[in-house]
Amino acid sequence: MNAEVVPFDWARMFLGDTPPLFLLEIVFRTTVIFGWLLLLLRFTGKRGMAQLSPLELAIVIGLGSAAGDPMFYPEVPLLHAMLVMTLVVGLQALMARLVIRSERVETFMEGVPVELVRDGVLSGRALEASNLSREDLFERLRAQGVRQLGEVQRAYFEQDGNLTVFTHAQDAPPGLPVVPPWDLEPPPVVQPGEPVRGPLACLGCGTTRDPDPSGQQDAGALQACACGSDRFTPATTDPLAPPSTASEAPGTADDRAPGRDGGGRGPLAGSGPGSG
Repeated sequence: MNAEVVPFDWARMFLGDTPPLFLLEIVFRTTVIFGWLLLLLRFTGKRGMAQLSPLELAIVIGLGSAAGDPMFYPEVPLLHAMLVMTLVVGLQALMARLVIRSERVETFMEGVPVELVRDGVLSGRALEASNLSREDLFERLRAQGVRQLGEVQRAYFEQDGNLTVFTHAQDAPPGLPVVPPWDLEPPPVVQPGEPVRGPLACLGCGTTRDPDPSGQQDAGALQACACGSDRFTPATTDPLAPPSTASEAPGTADDRAPGRDGGGRGPLAGSGPGSG
C-alpha cells in the first residue's frame, strides 16, 4: 500500500477519491453523530462526566476523533477532517447559545442541582437519581473536611458534577460519622439488649434520635427509621476525637510509671521514709 501512495498528492490529500458531493454527506453524518453523542452523554449522568458538561465532553470526543485519523491515514482526506472539525465547533457554539437563551434546553442538557443532604439527613432517592452511592457521597464529604453528617446543613450535587456543602457556622449537632471510611472501619451497630445512652444515628439515612437520655431503654425497642433501616450507631460530634478519660480511675496512668505510688502522685514531700 505504501508503494501506491504518492507523497504530497494534493488532490488525494484534500479530496481523496470521493466526488465533491460527498462533502455534503459529511455535513449530514457529522450533524447526526454529534446530536446522537450529546443525547448519549446526557444520560450518562453528572458523575460519569466528571467536571465537563455534555457539550464540552462531546466536542472533546468529536474533535479528537476527527483530528486523529487524517494525521496518519493517507486515505483520509484532510478536507473531510477539516470540515468535520469545523462543523463540530459550529454545532457546539450553536448548542451553547441555545443553552444560554433557553432554560428548557439548559435543563435538558445540563440537568439541575440535586439536594442530597438536609440538616444532617441524606436522601436515598436523591442519591439514586444522581447515580451516587452512599459511599461516594461520604468520600466527597470527607474531601471537604466533613467528619459526620450532623455538620452538614445542605449538600447539593451540582450540574457540573461537583458537590457543594454548607456546614454549621458554629457547634454542629451530633450525627452519623463518615470517618474513618466504612470500608476500613465500619461504625459500631447498637445491638438488641444493649442499653441506649446518648443520641443514635440511623445507618441508612443519618437521622438522629435520643429515645431515652437516662439510658434505660433497650436498643431492641427502637422503632425503624423513616427510611426503613433498623440499624443505628452512636451519633458523634467528632468521630476522630480521642476517647474520653473522664471515667478513668485516678492514678491509672501513673500506676504504670515505676517509682510512683498507687495515688499517682509520685514521690512528693512527706512521702519518703519516716513520713509515718
